[in-house]
Amino acid sequence: RLVREFVAQNNTSQIKHVIQILSQEFALSQHPHSRKGGLIGLAACSIALGKDSGLYLKELIEPVLTCFNDADSRLRYYACEALYNIVKVARGSVLPHFNVLFDGLSKLAADPDPNVKSGSELLDRLLKDIVTESNQFDLVGFIPLLRERIYSNNQYARQFIISWILVLESVPDINLLDYLPEILDGLFQILGDNSKEIRKMCEVALGEFLKEIKKNPSSVKFAEMANILVIHCQAADDLIQLTAMCWMREFIQLAGRVMLPYSSGILTAVLPCLSYDDRKKNIKEVANVCNQSLMKLVIPEDDEMDEAKQSMTLPAEPTSEESLSKPEAASSGESLLVRANKRCELEVTALSQPFSCPCSSERIQVTLNLDGIVQVLDCHLHDTSIGMMTRIAVLKWLYHLYIKTPRKMFRHTDSLFPILLRTLSDESDEVILKDLEVLAEIASSPAGQTEGQGPSDGSDVRPGPVELHVPARAGQLSNSGMKGLECSPSTPTMNSYFYKFMINLLKRFSSERKLLETRGAFIIRQLCLLLNAENIFHSMADILLREEDLKFASTMVHTLNTILLTSSELFQLRNQLKDLKTPESRNLFCCLYRSWCHNPVTTVSLCFLTQNYKHAYDLIQKFGDLEVTVDFLTEVDKLVQLIECPIFTYLRLQLLDVKNNPYLIKALYGLLMLLPQSSAFQLLSHRLQCVPNPELMQTADNIKSSTGLKRTAASNIDYTELLQHFEKVQNKHLEARHQRAGRAEQLDRRVVL
Repeated sequence: RLVREFVAQNNTSQIKHVIQILSQEFALSQHPHSRKGGLIGLAACSIALGKDSGLYLKELIEPVLTCFNDADSRLRYYACEALYNIVKVARGSVLPHFNVLFDGLSKLAADPDPNVKSGSELLDRLLKDIVTESNQFDLVGFIPLLRERIYSNNQYARQFIISWILVLESVPDINLLDYLPEILDGLFQILGDNSKEIRKMCEVALGEFLKEIKKNPSSVKFAEMANILVIHCQAADDLIQLTAMCWMREFIQLAGRVMLPYSSGILTAVLPCLSYDDRKKNIKEVANVCNQSLMKLVIPEDDEMDEAKQSMTLPAEPTSEESLSKPEAASSGESLLVRANKRCELEVTALSQPFSCPCSSERIQVTLNLDGIVQVLDCHLHDTSIGMMTRIAVLKWLYHLYIKTPRKMFRHTDSLFPILLRTLSDESDEVILKDLEVLAEIASSPAGQTEGQGPSDGSDVRPGPVELHVPARAGQLSNSGMKGLECSPSTPTMNSYFYKFMINLLKRFSSERKLLETRGAFIIRQLCLLLNAENIFHSMADILLREEDLKFASTMVHTLNTILLTSSELFQLRNQLKDLKTPESRNLFCCLYRSWCHNPVTTVSLCFLTQNYKHAYDLIQKFGDLEVTVDFLTEVDKLVQLIECPIFTYLRLQLLDVKNNPYLIKALYGLLMLLPQSSAFQLLSHRLQCVPNPELMQTADNIKSSTGLKRTAASNIDYTELLQHFEKVQNKHLEARHQRAGRAEQLDRRVVL
């Protein structure tokens, strides 16, 4: 009654005096009953003031909020009731004081007393109604408080925060999307709450935000939220990880190349998910879409040598005039950075890169952070614990980058080369296939061409008399880069890494004999499909010619010979060697022959393949001087089996022409004489019994035939020199065997002693 009289008299000083007395002497009194009375009195004042209560809200609200912290739950309840009455009367006038009201309510939301909590919920609903009705809500002033409180660990406080975010999101006049980067990290943390209800509420809130992002991508600050998603895509909680991954998928598809500066961080998060099992099938599928979408953003223009940032037009995105101050921005990002360092083994390099959102009339500059991407890919290849699908994805990325940005990628080739070679020992055939595709691209890309050819790893290998053909595509290489090279028009471009690759591949086979036994043929056959088979055999033969480990050289030659004779991938190369009509084919034969001499039986098989039957007969004559071992006889046995295969159909048909192929028959009889009485002996013996008119096997000086004409075409081959080379190599092998036997004998003596 007293306040109403003062209002009628417009006596503001007396009104303030009454409020002051109620506040200081009662509401803030030490006596609990006085505090209760003061709260009731302040509420009564507000009711009496009516529409004028807005003029005194600060004086009315502050003492009530102080009582929110009272130890007596009854007093806290009275405070809720008093504030409810004050707010109900003032309505929209309380909005300038919204932050302090929100702060007080957020504390009461976690109050242990159910009555206090119930009272705070009534006040909360009233305040939400006021905010929803009003168009004067100060969102800019509220965001710092929301950003601070969203990191609360209390379930009730989290529920309170989420409920307010949902309300603000539903108000058309309030654009909370502009400030989403400020609260997104906190939302994802709340998504991991133990309460199913809170998780569901948070999931709904994030879903609403994502819907709005899809509707209005031009107003979204994608770059400011990219690293937040990167961190939560690596969360241990499945719901957080799946939700963050879904957001990342939409961001990549909506923002496009704006996401490129964050590629290294995205790959750090996405790649491990590709190896998830069926228990995390949803996350795996979304991660795969993210990976594919991100890969498509890399374009050939990213390979510009001048490192200039390419420009591209993006959808309109208005710049915000209501930006946060730098100290506030730093504080909001501090916890994010700390967690990023804990969760990510590799630094998300794009975190420190500023990004401004331009209008549609402007053009933004986006640069591919290739160094960061390669670092992430290299790290995953070195990690032996990662799954097969992740390794395949990493290799696909490397192949894609070598195709789209070859010049920039070749700066990293020296560092990537060792791990790519080690990956050839992977357990999975699919991984090896992808690895070979990358290595083949490295070995054949014009961007990898450097001045001079041959080995670039500092080894002692030097090109021999028979050099590897390394031709260049027109216009790709300078004249200085082609010095000393013979170019074959029939073979594709091979760069300076090709020879290095061949050297290191043979070194790997030498150090890992199991790899050679189990995967050697598979690897070489696939390389013959991906690269030029002639170049592969030419270079390997040239390298093996200088191999110091003679036992390995013999084994490797045997492997290459088996591939040459039996693989469908080498059909064209076999046809090329069969006739020796061209200088290139004769050149290749001589190169192969010199290395094939490490294995006598393979040398004979090469002569059979190239129809050098007289030389094959001469070689077999030399076998009497060699040490005949079980391994030697086993290889002769295998050669006999090969003669019965489709590869040598032409050779078997030539047995019908005894007159013109006497040395072929003599060579086969020579093999027969080498063999013990075995199944192979019986097989070859039966074959030779089918030869017609054996009395015509005598050599005639005037033999002239089509075969003779073929040999005339290859008359510039010095077979005497080749035979001498064969004897020289076999002597080396004999000495090496004697040395090994001597060392074994000494070791046995030591053991006995």
